[in-house]
Amino acid sequence: MIEIFANNTTPPDFAELRRRSELISEFSSNTHFDIADGKFAPDISWPYGEGQWDELTAMLERGEELPRADVLRYETHMMVAEPLRVGSYMARLGCKRVIGHIEAFVDERAIREAFSAWKAGGAHEVGLALLIDTPLQALDAVVTQCSLVLLMSIGSVGREGIAFDERIYKRIRELKERHPAVSIAVDGGVSEKTIQKLIAAGAERFRVGSAIMKSSDPAKAYTQLRHLATSTL
Repeated sequence: MIEIFANNTTPPDFAELRRRSELISEFSSNTHFDIADGKFAPDISWPYGEGQWDELTAMLERGEELPRADVLRYETHMMVAEPLRVGSYMARLGCKRVIGHIEAFVDERAIREAFSAWKAGGAHEVGLALLIDTPLQALDAVVTQCSLVLLMSIGSVGREGIAFDERIYKRIRELKERHPAVSIAVDGGVSEKTIQKLIAAGAERFRVGSAIMKSSDPAKAYTQLRHLATSTL
């Protein structure tokens, strides 16, 4: 099944997360947002800004959810050094899919512990993301526990506009050969120029930032990408 998530990228504060989510809810039922902590990834996004942890804690205490969680299916991609804790919070706020970077975990046991915590918090699906230079073998022991694997198709994470890395096509094919049942997602540089080749390589799920959110007509850009993606099937 082809899946396209409009990417909130790294919202600097909750107000911007709300604004983008409201925009996306006008044309899609899915949204993806990145979290950057200034350590694992160079940028800082909500909830790592000044005073934002207090804001997050207050939301949890009040039992609140993310903006438009009644109509949007949220996915979060955590580019953070402490994925277990942050993912648990996001699940409690209404994220139905939580993804942490395999590079942020010390071992397989820590991954399994995080997956359990995220599901206990309310996540329906859990997965791992890999930087483009991380060997695919790193997944072997835990891939069957993943609802999906998110492959980065850019050289570094945390910012929009980084050049698409052509090595991703070979990586997708190799991962599919190693683990035929795995559901492969791609993040970074997904556009009208790349999406059909990514599908041909074996990817099914796509996180799209600039190609949608920086378009003069995000709804039209989203629809066009869906058309291109489904026309390859």
